[in-house]
Amino acid sequence: MALTTGASVTAIVPTVGRSPLLADSLAALRRDGGGRLRIVVVEQGGAVPGIPASLDVERVVAAEILGFARAANLGIAAAATPWIALMNDDAVPRAPWLGPLVAALERDATTAAAQGVNLLHGEPRRIDGCGVAWNERWQAVQILHGRPASDAPTVSREVFGVSATAAVYRRQALEEVAGDAGVFDPRLGSYYEDVDLACRLRAAGYRARLVAGAVCDHLGSSSLAERERLALVYRNRYLVLARLLGRAFWPRLPVLLLRDLGALARAAAGGDRARAGAIGRGLAAAPRRLAGFASLGRPLLRPAQMRAGASAAGAERSSAAGVAR
Repeated sequence: MALTTGASVTAIVPTVGRSPLLADSLAALRRDGGGRLRIVVVEQGGAVPGIPASLDVERVVAAEILGFARAANLGIAAAATPWIALMNDDAVPRAPWLGPLVAALERDATTAAAQGVNLLHGEPRRIDGCGVAWNERWQAVQILHGRPASDAPTVSREVFGVSATAAVYRRQALEEVAGDAGVFDPRLGSYYEDVDLACRLRAAGYRARLVAGAVCDHLGSSSLAERERLALVYRNRYLVLARLLGRAFWPRLPVLLLRDLGALARAAAGGDRARAGAIGRGLAAAPRRLAGFASLGRPLLRPAQMRAGASAAGAERSSAAGVAR
């Protein structure tokens, strides 16, 4: 399905220049969207080599490493189209990808975001994610992460939220929920920043949708080492939950902390010092930032709303390894 005549999309690709698939990702976007697609590459840490001029992309260059949230905000600020596509620099969409996602948004004005089936790059083919859900441990996870590709849904359906790995958003909805610092909270950097956005969109009355026919291949974690990724996951989960649950966060905090300390202890007992250290750094960093997110006010979303659909999506069998993005 090609982009419809009236469609107007800006694709934003943040990069630090470490992904071996950046050129492939941009080329796939250009083939899928054609000449009417605007592509903005947000280059961090200076200009990134290896971007073919023939792809006709616009380049926004930042001298420092911004993190995904700030880089995506820069790209969104440079766009003025009704639809905003976000694409990781190690994700390669299979055509048709943009068309089906935009069509899903056009059909329903209450749908703010749509994503397809993201598959992990390599063999055997496995699922990276089919949307975002909360599991029973209050971890935000990618639905069906790690399952065989043959388990991917064949029917489109509503999901709690989408992963910014590869997704299309309704610009109007993003503007409605944006904070003073932009659509994504820059304090989160990378990981859970798209979960935070998904929750704010839900709280504003919007929905998200999985479009089963749209497929994207994702290499995964090409910009950050696994130990860095894991530390951010464990840190940011507390910050997002504190803001979204409000006063309902505090009664849950002891259980959350005990479970994470248990994960740290198991990693240490198993001799995985790198994993144990990453979890420890994440847990130690969360309290220093918690004051900027915590409140005693009413939850933005009720706990039941945040957990809705998790069992049906298979999220209860996922873990922090499959966190969004």
